Amino acid sequence: MELGNISNLLKENPIFASAPCRIDFGGTLDISSFHYPLSHLRPTTVNLALDRRTTVSLKPNTDDRIRIASAGFDDAAFDPGVAPYDHPLGLMFAIADYFAVKGVRIDIQSTSPPRSGLGGSSVAAVALIAAFSKVLSGMGRGQIPREKAALLAHAIEQGVAGVPCGRQDQLAAAFGGINAWTWTADPQQTPFVRTPLMEGRSLDRLNRRLLVAYLGVIHSSRDVNGTWIRQFINGQHRGYWKEIVELTQAFATALGSLDMPAAADAMNRETALRKDMTPEVLDDMGDRLVAAAVRCGCGARFTGAGGGGCMWALGEKDDIASLKPQWEALLARRPTAGVLECRVDPDGVR
Repeated sequence: MELGNISNLLKENPIFASAPCRIDFGGTLDISSFHYPLSHLRPTTVNLALDRRTTVSLKPNTDDRIRIASAGFDDAAFDPGVAPYDHPLGLMFAIADYFAVKGVRIDIQSTSPPRSGLGGSSVAAVALIAAFSKVLSGMGRGQIPREKAALLAHAIEQGVAGVPCGRQDQLAAAFGGINAWTWTADPQQTPFVRTPLMEGRSLDRLNRRLLVAYLGVIHSSRDVNGTWIRQFINGQHRGYWKEIVELTQAFATALGSLDMPAAADAMNRETALRKDMTPEVLDDMGDRLVAAAVRCGCGARFTGAGGGGCMWALGEKDDIASLKPQWEALLARRPTAGVLECRVDPDGVR
């Protein structure tokens, strides 16, 4: 899918695309190591897109090189096809190489904290593919549908990472809203079935029952996910994962009907299971936030694979109102931590 040097095209028409980040429940089940052996249980992941978007812009570069700037990382520039993919921005260079593009400056701006467990790199990947898709459209070659953009972003990311990766981050970025994703585990079919759980005014009702916080500590999902994958392959905690499948399905049902007590119960039980498998998913701050949520009758869960990053809570409106100042007081102990003001984003990539 060669685009070549697009600097002249971008001089007249710089291109922008954005996609939302996400919070999640049942993550890891979207990794094939889990959902193929557990396919008889219909493994499901739930995610909620948040309106903290990542925006990618394409502008002309002065030569054939690909130059990328992203907050939190040093700027980088490489000739086409020679960038190391283990570079902090390697995924973005790999996507540029997939499109065989030259002469472009890629600027990435995110309204969520870097490496915060909200799916940031996958979100940026979907937005970048959407931006290049717009270039294709301008050339009369057709745009890439959002489903294909999500699957392409996942395929490139998994290839660059060199380890199994899930798809839920890319799908939340592509579709937005609140969805359950059932993993079909059938190589002859689309790898997921999407079930929207909530739309319209229900989203506004949920926003008043939702709390998201940044722990002030960056996370590395690869470490924890790698531990879970090794444990599962070695035959450890298989019963836990079967229970996580059941809890995720129960959570999806509860969330779809705004049954906050049932949703909170599923969250707290799933968090406890994961902490039992990998205690490092929650640090002392995370433990305190979970304890406060439980005392207020809310559910709490880390985002992604935990180990820093963000946490989120659900509960009845009054319970969340009681929990918020408690979380704020706890988070104030770290200068970089705090509650994130955000809402569910009904839109996907655009």
